[in-house]
Amino acid sequence: MANEGEMLLTVFLRHQQDKNLGEINAKLDATGFWKQFPPQGIEVASWYVMMGIGQVVTLRVPAHRLRDVNLALEKCAWGAFTTEFHPTYDFRPVWEGIRAKQN
Repeated sequence: MANEGEMLLTVFLRHQQDKNLGEINAKLDATGFWKQFPPQGIEVASWYVMMGIGQVVTLRVPAHRLRDVNLALEKCAWGAFTTEFHPTYDFRPVWEGIRAKQN
């Protein structure tokens, strides 16, 4: 769950499919992706590889830091990934409440 003033942001990092993994990693290394993303002070809630798609990262972002996340991706992810952003919330507690009522 995000705290007050924070948001959960899910970022799809879709692999550029005209590049193989070695080329993608070389691009990420050249741009400093691993040092710049996520920006310092932004918490990673989850980070998964989605086979055939790329990577899916959910971040806890203070609202005033949203621009920092965007800039980090623009500076270092483009060329290796196509990016998508989706505001996210944790549905699990809602689902658990529904399940509890059903039983």
